[in-house]
Amino acid sequence: MSLNARLSKDAAALALGADAVAAALADAAARAERPLTLTRTGSRGMVWLEPLLEIETPSGWLAYGPMTAADAAAVLKAAANGAAHPLALGPVEAIPFFKRQTRLTFARCGTVDPDSLDAYVTAGGLKGLERAIALGPDGILEEVTRSGLRGRGGAGFPAGIKWQGAAKAGAAQKYIVCNADEGDSGTYADRMLMEGDPFLLIEGMIVAGIATGATHGYIYIRSEYPHALAAMRRAVAAAQENGLLGPKVMGSDHAFDLEVRSGAGSYVCGEETALLESIEGTRGLVRAKPPLPVHSGLFGAPTVINNVLTLAAVPTILEKGAEFYANFGSGKSRGTMPIQLAGDVKFGGLFETAFGVTLGELVDGIGGGTRSGRPVRAVQVGGPLGAYFPRVLFDTPFDYEAFTAKGGLIGHGGIVVFNDSVDMAEQARFAMEFCAEESCGKCTPCRIGSKRGQELIDHIISKDNAASDIAILRELCDVMKSGSLCALGGFVPYPVLSALDHFPQDFDRR
Repeated sequence: MSLNARLSKDAAALALGADAVAAALADAAARAERPLTLTRTGSRGMVWLEPLLEIETPSGWLAYGPMTAADAAAVLKAAANGAAHPLALGPVEAIPFFKRQTRLTFARCGTVDPDSLDAYVTAGGLKGLERAIALGPDGILEEVTRSGLRGRGGAGFPAGIKWQGAAKAGAAQKYIVCNADEGDSGTYADRMLMEGDPFLLIEGMIVAGIATGATHGYIYIRSEYPHALAAMRRAVAAAQENGLLGPKVMGSDHAFDLEVRSGAGSYVCGEETALLESIEGTRGLVRAKPPLPVHSGLFGAPTVINNVLTLAAVPTILEKGAEFYANFGSGKSRGTMPIQLAGDVKFGGLFETAFGVTLGELVDGIGGGTRSGRPVRAVQVGGPLGAYFPRVLFDTPFDYEAFTAKGGLIGHGGIVVFNDSVDMAEQARFAMEFCAEESCGKCTPCRIGSKRGQELIDHIISKDNAASDIAILRELCDVMKSGSLCALGGFVPYPVLSALDHFPQDFDRR
C-alpha cells in the first residue's frame, strides 16, 4: 500500500527535528517496501505538536505528533494497517486548538507544497488576482476599503485609505513595499506565512500594485529568517518564470515585478521609513514625517508600505468580496487576526480568529494557561513595546479600540504569557534597555530618554521613598511618547507605565 504524507519544513518544525523525522520516514518506507510520497509543507501552527506528520488514509488525512525519528516505522505501519498508535491525533481539523479557528489567511498553510505554484493554484490560489484584474484599480480600492482591512503591524491604519493616497499621487514610478522585518518578541506569523504559503503574499502585493499604479515591489525580510528568505526567493523566481510577475501579469496589461531584500539585524528597520532607508542602501535611520511614504517614499516615489499579514489578507477579500471579510470581527476591527501565543503557555502556536475574542479566552481557554503550572500573572500584547495586562483586564476584547481604551495596543498580534515569578520592575527596565540598544539615535527623547529611564528605574527599586522618582519617570514617558520620531521611543511608555499602574508593589524593594 502506497502512502501520501506531509510534514512541515517550517523553521520551528526543523528546530524540533523535522528533517530527522523525514529521513527516518524515507528509510522506514524503503525497508518495508512501501511507496511513500512525502510533501514538505508549512506549519499548521500547533508548535507543541511539531514535528506534526499527516498521512492520507481512506477516511481522510490523519495526524501524528509530536514525532521523533524513532517513531517513523511504527507510525507508517499503523497508518498502513489502520491500527491505533499512541501518537495518533485524528484529523487536524478535529484538534480543539485548530477546530476553534477561523482560517482565512492561513487556510492553506500546512497542506500545500510552498515551492509549487501549481499546488497553490490547485488549492484555490490566484482567484483574488483574477477578480482584481477584472475589477481594475478603482474596483480594487473600493473592495479593500469596504472590507475594513486595517494594517496588521502596528497602529491599525485602514489599508484602503493608504492605498487611495498612493493611487492619487501623480508619479511615473510607484512602489509596494512589504515589511517582513518581524522583530517583535513572541511573533512568528510573518515567518510562518512566507515559509508555508509564499504565493499568497505575492498575490496580495500584485493586487496592491494594480490598485495603486505601482509596477515594482520589495519584500524586506529580517536576516534572522534564512528559511523565509529562501522560500520567498524561490516563490518570486517561480512567479517570474510562469508569467505571474513581469510586464504582463497573467497576460493582462498590468506590469508588476518583485525583489526580495534582506535586513541586517536592526530592530528599528521595522519602522517603515528606516526600512526604506535600508532598501536604498543607507543606514536605517528614521525619517521625519511629513512627507508620508504614500507621497514621497522609496527613492522619493509614492510608496505603499504594508506588513505581511495585511497584504496576505487581500486575495481573500478580492476573491470572496468585501462583505464576506467585513462580516468577521467586531466594531471597527474587521476580518481575522493571526494571534501568536508564546511565553509560559501550554499550547503555544498560531491561532487565527475573528476580532472580538477576549484576552482571557485566548490565554486560558485556547492557550491552556501556563505550561509550568504556575498562575498567570501578566501578558504582554504587541511585542517588547506592548503593555502588560494583569488578570483583571482579561475581559478585554481583542480589537484595536478596546486595547487602546485600556492603555494597550495589538501591534502584530503577539501574546507573551508570564507566570507569577516575573518581576515587573525588571520588565519595565528591560523596555528602556531594549530601546537604548535598538535606537537609531536620531531623536533625543528615544536616544537619551531610554538611558535616563534605566537609571530612574534602578534608583526607584533601590530607594526607601521612590514617589518622586516615579513621578519623574512618568514625565519622561510623556516626553518619549509625544516627542519621539517613531514608535520605538513613542511606544516604550506602554510597558513601563502599565507595569507601574498594575504592579506597583514590584517597584518597592524595601
